[in-house]
Amino acid sequence: MIKEVLRYFIQHPHAADDLEGITRWRLVEHQIRQRVEETRRALAWLVDRHYLQRDVRGGPVPIFTLNPDKVDAARALLRSDEPAPREPQG
Repeated sequence: MIKEVLRYFIQHPHAADDLEGITRWRLVEHQIRQRVEETRRALAWLVDRHYLQRDVRGGPVPIFTLNPDKVDAARALLRSDEPAPREPQG
């Protein structure tokens, strides 16, 4: 925690904030990191099952699109009373 807060002030030497403000940006950064990881796992699950297509032709960052061959299956998954499948961990 100490190094994380200090690292922020080193990276932003003109920053000035109170306890609540510092806590807020720490929470936001943590939530973003957590959501990015959750989204990465969800995208991997959807690509592995061919609901989405992963395209790397446009550059170093992959672009994801809906697989037109799986539209009906995707709609069925969304309508399902079953809870969304869990993404694989890791």
